[in-house]
Amino acid sequence: MTLRSDVAGLLAEAGINDVDVDEVVADDHARTSAYLRVVSAIASSPNRDRDRAIVATILRDPDESGAKTAVVALVDEIAWRVTGPDEFRQWADGLLPEIERLKTESFREFIRQRIKDWLFWLSVKDGHVPTPGELAEVTDWMQRHLAEWSKSPAVLAVVAESARTKKTRNIAKNRAGSRELRAE
Repeated sequence: MTLRSDVAGLLAEAGINDVDVDEVVADDHARTSAYLRVVSAIASSPNRDRDRAIVATILRDPDESGAKTAVVALVDEIAWRVTGPDEFRQWADGLLPEIERLKTESFREFIRQRIKDWLFWLSVKDGHVPTPGELAEVTDWMQRHLAEWSKSPAVLAVVAESARTKKTRNIAKNRAGSRELRAE
């Protein structure tokens, strides 16, 4: 497979036909942008059967940074759409062999950590109240995500007390005391 055939195939599969394939192949940034459009279109499908093959194709791109960006976007999109942590874990487990093919260890670790963060979020969304130790195992990004989006006063209390950054602790503290949250 060539980069051109990979890009053309992904665009066709996603139903995107307003992109100049030759232009996208020649420009890393344009290709990353095209991959993000593909990921968005693919994620909106209820069928997850082709996700591993799509990730494998994206990860063949010589620009590993752009490929990682697209895969992380897919992970994020699917995490918002699944019904719970078990469904997400099963889906993510299917991608891990493809992710391990990335040459850059920090990129592999970033994607693995993002999956771990989303599993944490989904378990909290399902009612789990994390301990300060569990909260310490997720990234600052996920801690802030919890502070901004959790609707659980108990979770917000843990984040307000134990998040790594003062800004995140303050967001959680302010949201925990908001009338809006108490009314839910």
